Amino acid sequence: MTIRYGFLSTSPPTRCGLATFNAALAAHLNPDGVLGGIVRVATDGDDPRPVPGVVHTWAAAAPAGWRDSAAVLNTFDVAVVQHEYGIYPGRDGGDVLSVLRRLTVPSVVVLHTVLSRPTPRQKSLLEQIVAAAGAVVTSTVAAHDRLLIGYTVDPAKVSVIPHGASDHAGAAVRRSEQPHLLTWGLLGPGKGIEWTLRALAQLQKLRPAPVYTVAGRTHPKVAELHGEAYRASLHRLGATLGIGHTVTYVSAYLDDAALGKLIRSADIVVLPYDSTEQVTSGVLVEAVAAGIPVVATEFPHAVELLTDGPGLLVPHKNPAALARAIRRILTDPALAATMRERSGPAELTLGWPAVAQLYHALAARLVTSGTTPVAQVGA
Repeated sequence: MTIRYGFLSTSPPTRCGLATFNAALAAHLNPDGVLGGIVRVATDGDDPRPVPGVVHTWAAAAPAGWRDSAAVLNTFDVAVVQHEYGIYPGRDGGDVLSVLRRLTVPSVVVLHTVLSRPTPRQKSLLEQIVAAAGAVVTSTVAAHDRLLIGYTVDPAKVSVIPHGASDHAGAAVRRSEQPHLLTWGLLGPGKGIEWTLRALAQLQKLRPAPVYTVAGRTHPKVAELHGEAYRASLHRLGATLGIGHTVTYVSAYLDDAALGKLIRSADIVVLPYDSTEQVTSGVLVEAVAAGIPVVATEFPHAVELLTDGPGLLVPHKNPAALARAIRRILTDPALAATMRERSGPAELTLGWPAVAQLYHALAARLVTSGTTPVAQVGA
């Protein structure tokens, strides 16, 4: 079945995980692989230049911009809406609910965050979003279960479709004989890089001692409020610990080719995140799909994907535990090889073509069920 998809989301050149996710999904859902049908949600600081694939821009400052956004989405067969608190205008991003209520085509809402301790308003808003949607998708079982247990929603509407991963296949890349640790993604407090630096200081007696790459620009919202204070604090900590020379900071947003080369150069991907709420991590999925052993803190998505699988879990904010896990993988080639082998099935199920097929099947069921909504009067 051919379906014309409209997408509501942030979009490149905005640099965020939501924009990257939506762009990849849109490209793989369009039959010709051409990015298109995107209604871009833009904030005041976003690049205003025209963007390929974007058919309409919802500016944060536009009064009742949700009306025009809904009108554009209604020209497609199915609307795919990416949801994250704070992306849309209105308190807690509440204007997205107005869009959903005005749609006359089936909608699929992708929930990128399901809070375990929401405010009463956040809880009510998410419940209303699920009620207004034709179908809802979470990327993990943890998020699915949290939604059903903590919120009053219709379980029949909720499906689990994994977060997609790019194909980073290719020959391994070696930077040097030293083991290479890697963390990438937008940088800011809560990323937990300081814990890896402290762990790295405990690994300097290994021969050869590992080196560490931290790749990614500072998160735009962090940069706007605090500049590069967090990055500067990491440089100071590295110098104090005497391991500054073993850490490379790549302050850039890497394209797929450059990121793939960097990932293939890694021996271990380290995800030392502070958050205990994170139910979706695109970086985690990319690392597992690429077959690189992972050491991660016990955030929900990591627990789900790494338990008895391609990585090791450690407590939050515990550099000694990080160091032990990293040392264990680096000094046990058989363990590292087993972890890479356990990534094999994930490479097939987490790839964007397979993930997009699941989204297409869900959308096709909505279209054929004939449950097209009727826009609410006055919405």
